[in-house]
Amino acid sequence: MRVLVSAGPTRERIDPVRFISNRSSGKMGYALAAAAVAAGHETVLVSGPVNLAPPAGLAELVPVESAAEMAAAVKARAAACELVIMAAAVADYRPAETADRKLKKQPGELLLRLERTEDILAALGRAKPAGQCLVGFAAETENLLANAAGKLERKNLDFIVANLVADGFGSDDNRVILIGRDGSRLELGPAPKTVIARQLLAAVAATSSGSDFSGTV
Repeated sequence: MRVLVSAGPTRERIDPVRFISNRSSGKMGYALAAAAVAAGHETVLVSGPVNLAPPAGLAELVPVESAAEMAAAVKARAAACELVIMAAAVADYRPAETADRKLKKQPGELLLRLERTEDILAALGRAKPAGQCLVGFAAETENLLANAAGKLERKNLDFIVANLVADGFGSDDNRVILIGRDGSRLELGPAPKTVIARQLLAAVAATSSGSDFSGTV
């Protein structure tokens, strides 16, 4: 099976030395890519800026920086993949204007006007080919299940991995709930992200072939 995984944050440039980003470490996405390689899948990893070594055995590593670069890289490859796992924390907004030179300190406030970036996951959901399994992530600070279920439906996903920001961001461990399109739920962790990744990949593969993953591992 050909698998695409996105991982890490994006950086949206303000000027040559400043950017808008987030706290994503990329560890969950990299663990998923490593698990896919270990399971014998042809794996493509599209990665934002992280301080991690890529898993050995990847079919392709595509380093990107901005949300626009990630959108282009993912959309160019997704249609050829049977499984797409979007674990990256993509910026929702970027500066409407970027400076070619470093912005110098001035008296008073500096106001930045932000514009929306492309919703990559929604675009993949709209263009999803028959037989492809599309998995998204929902990192929330409140109303975890309701927010994740709404995202799954709006973006035409097959699964969504829901977790509280406090449980996983920047950590080596995670605790997640895998929600299927039929409403089934699988609770995983707390456990190392490497373990969670193997369990998620196995659950998605089993359910996609018609098995039931209801319960707790």
